[in-house]
Amino acid sequence: MQVALTVWEVRLSPLFDATRMLLVADIKDRRITARHFEPLDCDSAFSRADRLTDLGVDVLICGGISATFANPIEAKGIKLIPFSSGDVEEVLQAYMTDTIDARG
Repeated sequence: MQVALTVWEVRLSPLFDATRMLLVADIKDRRITARHFEPLDCDSAFSRADRLTDLGVDVLICGGISATFANPIEAKGIKLIPFSSGDVEEVLQAYMTDTIDARG
């Protein structure tokens, strides 16, 4: 499973609509088997959804996101976990331990 998180420095980017970097993690059996950063240098909602699809992303974890960007992503079958915040590593660990929704 490919999980992408929006990145700004060491934290989750506060707004997907403006983010320029993703951390893409390959997760198998609740373990990270590979990870890498990917630029997200496209601007339109549809090109961003296409980019996520091209990367093989199954789940996108992000901060705020407008409906303009969320709708095409969800239409591609990508699970969206919006309005998350915090340190990227902590958010990724929360996802892997099924505690991400418990985070404030």
